[in-house]
Amino acid sequence: MSYEQFVGTRPVAPQHAFDDGALARYLHGRLPGFDGTLKVEQFKGGQSNPTFLLTASSGRYVLRRKPPGNLLPSAHAVDREFRVISALHGTEVPVARAHVLCEDPGVIGTMFYVMDYVEGRVLWDPRLPEMTREQRGAHYDELGRVIAALHQVDYAAVGLADYGKPGQYIERQVARWTKQYRAAETERIDAVEGLIEWLPAHIPPGDETAIVHGDYRFDNVIFHPSEPRILAVLDWELSTLGHPLVDFAYHCMTWHMSSAEGSRGLAGADLAALGIPTEAEYLQAYLRRTGRSEPVGAADWRYYMVFNMFRLVGILQGIMARALQGNASNARALEAGKRARPLAEQAWALVQQG
Repeated sequence: MSYEQFVGTRPVAPQHAFDDGALARYLHGRLPGFDGTLKVEQFKGGQSNPTFLLTASSGRYVLRRKPPGNLLPSAHAVDREFRVISALHGTEVPVARAHVLCEDPGVIGTMFYVMDYVEGRVLWDPRLPEMTREQRGAHYDELGRVIAALHQVDYAAVGLADYGKPGQYIERQVARWTKQYRAAETERIDAVEGLIEWLPAHIPPGDETAIVHGDYRFDNVIFHPSEPRILAVLDWELSTLGHPLVDFAYHCMTWHMSSAEGSRGLAGADLAALGIPTEAEYLQAYLRRTGRSEPVGAADWRYYMVFNMFRLVGILQGIMARALQGNASNARALEAGKRARPLAEQAWALVQQG
């Protein structure tokens, strides 16, 4: 699969165009040091919140905005993104410095925020084909280190005690994503109907609360240009207070997905030859970093995986709905949306293995 469609910038899509002059006038006096003529380009990657590169004589910045059009309830929360990266600045979790949040849709049409541009590498293929075995292992180790650091941040100490509701995270998330799925539903998928019935009835016992990213994966972090070191974690739209193991399991779906067209996964790969840890090894490193002495039970881990697949089905269904409306932020949105059905069927098959 080629990842060129995700890399770099392009001219701003017509459906996301806005008044550059109005933006420049707004930023003068609000963005420290901002000066000069403003050039706006759109990043190719990303399905949800349109993201833009701003270039001025004072430097480069990134703008994230809500997309135009009819949006799902509570989706595209750029104000929450701004809040969490502002709170995490200075912790062990690397983030871009946030500068300005504009909640007035009168400036460019929707709410937006501006943060620093971070120079580095976004890795789209989890097989890391251009690297040596040692380099792959080091990059996976760093990916695991940073999410462990996130889950150990004292959320109250950084001002995020009210960033979500502590407790009953899974129950609330199952209800939320069922509602989101229904709001974006375009066809009946039997596997989804089965998951909607099964998930609330099988929630594992025990509860924990941490800051959760909600969409942590290789292509949502920026690595140093040449070192296996993460400089910034991106795309905090789905972050909240929640169960850390559920959040960790989300990006472990990579081990369950193939590298077939439209998907980015490790299923079927020779991990030992590549120097990439197995899912079990990667989980064990996380448990060690977060000071957990007990292993995660197989049934609980399977539930977390099924739930995350269901949640991703909800996200993909939302992408499909926006594609059919014509306001999706990525030209390949319709193709992404079509992954909802096979992913739901994979999740339902995992349930039946239990």
